[in-house]
Amino acid sequence: MAHSTVISTPATVSRSRHTSTFYNDVVQGLRAQQKYLDPKYFYDAPGDVLFQQIMQCPEYYLTACEMEIMQEQSAAIAAAFDEHASDYDIVELGAGDASKSVHLLKQLLDNGVDYTYFPIDISGNVIQLLEDSLPESLPGLQFQGLQGEYFEMLKVANDISPKRKIILFMGANIGNFTPFAARSFCQQLRRHMHPGDLLLTGFDLKKHPQLILHAYNDDAGITREFNFNLLRRINRELDGNFDISQFEHFPTYDPQTGSCKSYLISLCDQQVRIGDNVVIKFRENEPLYMEISQKYDPVEIDQLASLGGFAPVARFSDHRNWFSDYLWQAI
Repeated sequence: MAHSTVISTPATVSRSRHTSTFYNDVVQGLRAQQKYLDPKYFYDAPGDVLFQQIMQCPEYYLTACEMEIMQEQSAAIAAAFDEHASDYDIVELGAGDASKSVHLLKQLLDNGVDYTYFPIDISGNVIQLLEDSLPESLPGLQFQGLQGEYFEMLKVANDISPKRKIILFMGANIGNFTPFAARSFCQQLRRHMHPGDLLLTGFDLKKHPQLILHAYNDDAGITREFNFNLLRRINRELDGNFDISQFEHFPTYDPQTGSCKSYLISLCDQQVRIGDNVVIKFRENEPLYMEISQKYDPVEIDQLASLGGFAPVARFSDHRNWFSDYLWQAI
């Protein structure tokens, strides 16, 4: 029987605690020698809407590639699940609107798999969206939404259900880390998994540099607005006074390292206030580092699996081989 509940636990970030953490993280990043902002804070309600629009941009090929995999290869993915696991639940990290994973969830239901779907997202807006939409679109789905940080909520999911876990980390979210940080993330994720658990994670593959760069600098300017939205959020929630017109969005891509990065460039010498007591000075042309989208080749992906404590067991790619979802098993 379907049920839809947003878990309320001590680990779930309360509004006041979240605001305090948001403030501390922003101030720490802006006071660093090389200024940065944590990209996890892109995803407030307006940020969620903008990101959905980015995924529909013709330049942003990643969504179409992974959607093709989910639509055309869900049966093969489900078969790989059954080959390497039994009696499992599905946990999705950073679930978003689940528009891609819904095809896999439906395939598993059609196959008669008795599982609970645990979407984890830092955005309460996202969890509410899934709570409202998924039980209707997937009758019979057992659903338990978890709002909070990945590892805190993964522990909650393990406490709720003793079943083996298959974790979905879709959309090339692994690319939001530098290669070193991705290794640390995989190692930490492995510590929250049991031997034999599975991880299905998406990788954007290296390809022509201009194709990649254009994906993060769309003609409609939505990615630009997505970056600026974080400054607006700081103004709104932390009493900041960023003047958006004094910054310029600047994406870069290095085809040797595979690092696609976004910056906001200060167009003048200026001061930005955060709250009552913090003043941040920007120099003209000083960069504010916003996010990374790391691209990989297959050798690098296999190395990351090994360093993270996983063994690759299957790979699913779109017809152009631009994007791959890899299935890893915890060892």
